[in-house]
Amino acid sequence: MGVKEYKITFRTRGFTDIKNITEEIKEKINESGFKEGIAVVFVPGATGGVTTMEFEPGVIRDLQETFEKIAPQNGKYHHDHRWGDGNGYAHIRSAIIGTSVSIPFSNGNLQLGMWQSVVFIDFDNKPRRRELIVKILGE
Repeated sequence: MGVKEYKITFRTRGFTDIKNITEEIKEKINESGFKEGIAVVFVPGATGGVTTMEFEPGVIRDLQETFEKIAPQNGKYHHDHRWGDGNGYAHIRSAIIGTSVSIPFSNGNLQLGMWQSVVFIDFDNKPRRRELIVKILGE
């Protein structure tokens, strides 16, 4: 069993911007040369998240609207009172969705469901440059 580490870098718009990163993960698995294993994707930061979902406009909008109900941008947050940066909601959303996901792969192919994609969600309140860590464990 071996381990290889890669990075995926991209720009986001913030405000629950959802990016499909499935193809980038597939590329890293291909680069690794491993045929069987697990891809672990991690977000170093407290205002982003990574998960799987059906990446289509209706689900994207539903998820964005659901987060607005759970942790509204204009809510009152102790974080905002203490730091004054206005992104308390982003920290809550990130904690709920989580900052990592593990996906098995076989024959070099991610073992995702037919409509399942891996996505990064930027919850912060400004556009940003994001860098994700992808660890490929395999043989």
